[in-house]
This record gives sequence, structure tokens and C-alpha cells, in this order.
Amino acid sequence: MSALLYTLLVVAVGVERLVEVTISRRNAAWALARGGIEAGRGHYPAMVVLHTGLLVGCVAEVWLADRPFLPALGWPMLGLVLACQAVRAWCVSTLGRRWNTRVIVVPGLPLVSSGPYRFLRHPNYVVVVIEGLALPLVHTAWITAAVFTVANAVLLTVRVRAERRALDDAAGTVAA
Repeated sequence: MSALLYTLLVVAVGVERLVEVTISRRNAAWALARGGIEAGRGHYPAMVVLHTGLLVGCVAEVWLADRPFLPALGWPMLGLVLACQAVRAWCVSTLGRRWNTRVIVVPGLPLVSSGPYRFLRHPNYVVVVIEGLALPLVHTAWITAAVFTVANAVLLTVRVRAERRALDDAAGTVAA
């Protein structure tokens, strides 16, 4: 029964991701119509595969390896997953039309420094790191947690560099 409930949790997270993709596409069109410049296209397909793999891996490991639900681990991890959803929603609402799953920068727009961006430069990336560890561990899918965490660290290194370059380039375009 706990594996079924966990599968439903992962499906719910997957549905939330599909909603994000819809919002992202709409926001990308808005940004591109205003002269937005996309950077980091090369890593985007890997990001999609990695995040899809996280969801598939969570469910597959629990069912195939017969991972148990351990309340002392599972409940705190579920709390983290839920907190991550709240912070992610805060990030999306703070950035508004500027939020995107791609790196698209509209030259001339200032950096956002409100909401969670008052505290961290990349709060959504912190959410991704925490959730990538917590979601699998809700049901002790520790292999998925470990593999995702390592692969995501590599991917985020590439992505943050691309984002910083894009923001620096956009700032240089405005100053020129």
C-alpha cells in the first residue's frame, strides 16, 4: 500500500512538472517576443532526461527493489518535498513571466531581487537539489537519490555558468 501511495506522490510531482512546462513555454514566447536571448540550449535536453529519470527512478526503484517506507526517514523527507513545492511556487510567482525552465534573458530587465531572490541568487536550484534527494528518500530509493544528486551537481554547474554568462552578456548589451 505504501508503494502505491508513493507512486501517486511521484505522479503528482510529475503532473506539477507538466504544468511548469506549460507555463515555461508561455513565458518563453513572451520573453522571445521582447528580444529575449536563449543561452545554454545544449544542456537543456540533458536536464529534461535527468529530471524525467528522477521520477521514473523513484518509482522503479521502490517497486523493483522492494524498498520499504521507513517512517523515521520518509515523513521528514515528505515534509521537505512539500516545502520544496512551496518554495518553487514562490520562485515562479516572484519571477512572473520571467520564470522559465530554459535560460532566456531579456536585455534591459533588471535582476529580480525580491521574494526568495532576496536571500539566494538561485533559490529554485536549491529546491531542485533538496527535492532530488528528498523525493526518492520518502520511500528509501537511495540509489535514485545518489545518482540524481551526482548527475544534477554536474548539470547545475553547467547551467549556472550558462545563466551567469547570459546575464553578463545582457548587462553588457544594455551598457553598450
